[in-house]
Amino acid sequence: MKKIEVGSTIRIAVVGCGRIAAKHFDAIYENTDHLKLVAICDTNQEVLDRHAIKFEVDGYVSMVEMLNNTDIDMVVICTPSGLHSDQTVLAAKHGIHVMTEKPMATRWGDGLRMVRACDNAGIRLFVVKQNRKNNTLQLLKRAIFEKRFGKIHMVQLNVFWTRPQEYYDSAKWRGTWEQDGGALMNQASHYVDLIDWLIGPVGSIQAMTATQMRDIEVEDTGVVNIRWRSGALGSMSVTMLTYPKNYEGSITIIGENGTVRIGGVAVNEIEKWTFKDKMDYDEKIQDTSYKTTSVYGFGHSLYYKNVIDTLYGIAEPETDGREGLKSLELLIAIYLSARDGRTVSLPLEY
Repeated sequence: MKKIEVGSTIRIAVVGCGRIAAKHFDAIYENTDHLKLVAICDTNQEVLDRHAIKFEVDGYVSMVEMLNNTDIDMVVICTPSGLHSDQTVLAAKHGIHVMTEKPMATRWGDGLRMVRACDNAGIRLFVVKQNRKNNTLQLLKRAIFEKRFGKIHMVQLNVFWTRPQEYYDSAKWRGTWEQDGGALMNQASHYVDLIDWLIGPVGSIQAMTATQMRDIEVEDTGVVNIRWRSGALGSMSVTMLTYPKNYEGSITIIGENGTVRIGGVAVNEIEKWTFKDKMDYDEKIQDTSYKTTSVYGFGHSLYYKNVIDTLYGIAEPETDGREGLKSLELLIAIYLSARDGRTVSLPLEY
C-alpha cells in the first residue's frame, strides 16, 4: 500500500461541500498538525466560491480538473451516495487515497468495484463510520468483547427521526434510488452498521418498507427482522416521520447475563446498564453519556486520527472498504427482502 512518511503533512481535497462536509472541514481543522486542506470541488458554483473563500483554497467544478492540477494525498468524498463509486475509481486511477461518506455505494456491484479499484491501485479506501467512536458505543463494544452478556438473546434498534418534505425538496438527488437511498440506506446507515459490528455476522433478514408520507421514490419507514448466526434474534425499526423532531436513536441488548439500552437522540445516553458481574468502569457509565443536538455525533475527528496513522503506516484501518461492504451487504439484503417479500440469507450470492 502507498504510504506517507510519518510526520509529513497529508494533503486533502474535499469533493462535495454540502451538509456532511462541514463535519469533515471541522475534523481537518482539528487535526492540522497532520492535515492540510488544499482544494475543494462542488458542481454548484455559488457553494464552491463561498467555501473556497472561507478556507482560502482552490475550488474546482470538475473533479478531473482538480486531480490533474493539484498535489493531493487523499480525497474525501461527501457527494450523493450514488456518485461515490465512480469518484472513488477516478481517484484510484490517479493513485490517490480515498475516504468516502456512508453508504459507500447504493449498489452491491459498485461497492465491490470500489474495493477492487483501490486494491489494484495500491491505495487506501476508508468508509466513514464515525458513530463507532461514540463513547457510549465504545463502552458497549468493550462489554461485548469481554463476553459480559453471555449468550445474547435479543437486540432491538430504533431510529425515530424526522425529515420533512422540504429536506427532500432541497436537492433533486434526495429521496431517489440511484443517488440517495431511503431511510434505511441513508439516515439509518450507521445503525445498520451496528448490526454486524456489535453483534456479529447475520444469517438471515426479513424486511418491510413503505413510503407513507413523503413524496419520494424511496422508503420513509421500514422494519427489519434479523437472525444472527449466533442464534440471537432482533429487529430494527426506522422512520423519518417522527413528530415534531428527531426523537430516538437507540440499541437495546438482552443477554444471558446482562441488559443494556443506549438511547438518546443518537445512541448518546446510557439508559440501562445491568450485568451479573461487576467491573470497575461500571461506576463511570453516566460520565460516558453526553448531550448532542446533532445526529452525526462527534466522532469524525477521532475517525480521522486512525486514518492519519494508517496513511503513515503505523496502524491498520478500522473501517476500510471491506468493512464498508458489510453494512452495504446488509442494506442490499434488506431491500431485496422488502421488494420480494421473502427471507434473504447472507452472505449474498452473485
